[in-house]
Amino acid sequence: MPSSKPLRERENDSDAELAAATRDGDTRALAALYGRFGTRLIAVAYRLVFSVQDAEDVLHDVFVGLPEALRRYDERGALEGWLRQITARVALTKLRDERDGQRVSLDLATIHATRSLDHVGNIALHAAVAALPASLRSVLVLKEIEGFSHAEIGELLGISAGASQVRLHRALRQLRTALSEGEHP
Repeated sequence: MPSSKPLRERENDSDAELAAATRDGDTRALAALYGRFGTRLIAVAYRLVFSVQDAEDVLHDVFVGLPEALRRYDERGALEGWLRQITARVALTKLRDERDGQRVSLDLATIHATRSLDHVGNIALHAAVAALPASLRSVLVLKEIEGFSHAEIGELLGISAGASQVRLHRALRQLRTALSEGEHP
């Protein structure tokens, strides 16, 4: 039976306590997990899908399925790392589903709203990353930003660790080319 512990008390629980309570159907524990990890997980999703709306959809899907997913969580690593992997999987699935000839949209309004004009280089980098093919962008984000190993990336994407390394190399080469072309109009 789910606990009737108030949300403000749940916020002080450990990750393991919140995971166990969420698994058992405690919505306050689920809300506490969302409060604890939501911002970091939406950042992971956004870096992969490059759309605020799609990132929010990914986060929603992760948390809707979390009680069921926690039944399969074996608690071998940190909960946050496991949640990042789940978020990456959901985001990658969303990208695969949208790969029917449509390109994932780059939310330029968000870029301009969150960056000042002093950060033109960051905007150029962001745009260059967004312009990468999804297969290269996914590896780049997972490796260089999220810190996954090539073996973990291979498992997430269904490719070998070697293929992950090759894709990262290609992504970095394309980024260097795109950014150097941007320097010389």
